[in-house]
Amino acid sequence: MSSIIEGYNYDIFISYRQKDNKYDVWVTTFVDNLKKELEATFKEDVSIYFDENPYDGLLDTHNVGKSLEGKLKCLVFVPVISQTYCDPKSFAWQNEFCAFNKLAQEEQFGRDIRVTGDNVASRILPVKINDLDPEDKTLLENELDGVLRAVEFIYREPGVNRPLTPDDDEKKNLNKTKYRNQINKVANAIKEIIKGLKYSGENALAERLNGILKDEYLNDSLVKSIDEARMVLTRSVSLYNEDRPHMSIGNQYPSLVHEQKIQTERLWKNYYKKNPIIVNQYQD
Repeated sequence: MSSIIEGYNYDIFISYRQKDNKYDVWVTTFVDNLKKELEATFKEDVSIYFDENPYDGLLDTHNVGKSLEGKLKCLVFVPVISQTYCDPKSFAWQNEFCAFNKLAQEEQFGRDIRVTGDNVASRILPVKINDLDPEDKTLLENELDGVLRAVEFIYREPGVNRPLTPDDDEKKNLNKTKYRNQINKVANAIKEIIKGLKYSGENALAERLNGILKDEYLNDSLVKSIDEARMVLTRSVSLYNEDRPHMSIGNQYPSLVHEQKIQTERLWKNYYKKNPIIVNQYQD
């Protein structure tokens, strides 16, 4: 299954330490419930990459970069933040969390995007299942270059620091949070991020296309009537699609790429500009 937005392989990537799935398969249960919630939230089918491999990482014979390159090409990255996740030596931290953070900053959308109400949200949507040690929180926030904002799945009682489960009573939980409501928060946050990505992509593409048509084809054309304008515009669109190579698709022609379904490589990059104001109403 591909992504809702063309050019991406998955909508969601779930990143976690295998240690956090061994005791009560918490992560697997979370993903199963999230899938059900997403089905009730999106009109489209949403694709999720979730690796249940019991080994914490790829085999020595695998090329880590190549193996994860396509899988990390996703819209939303959901790390399950636990007491074990923030470990610079772990596979998930090095090859998933840090790798996606770097990759997203260099992509066309960037890591942080505009969402509803002109707020800004990160495409990294942490799910936090434990209170963290101070040094782990510092490590995480240094990598994010900002304050950690996560949807919490933590059950608290005196002396207790464990993941929230579907059977927990919110009246006994000092956080007063209910598992189903937190799952709903994650699904709504994902929807808001993807909606922002779709709007950003459509708006940016339209503005760029209009600018190219005006600057490269229309500004030097003398048009005296609506019929002449239609004719010039039709010719310009044809030149744009069939005779103008595009760096965004490996210097290929759009019509050729579309007809032959050619896989292309972008030859330019957008570089991420730091924005300290990250707001997502669904994150605690």
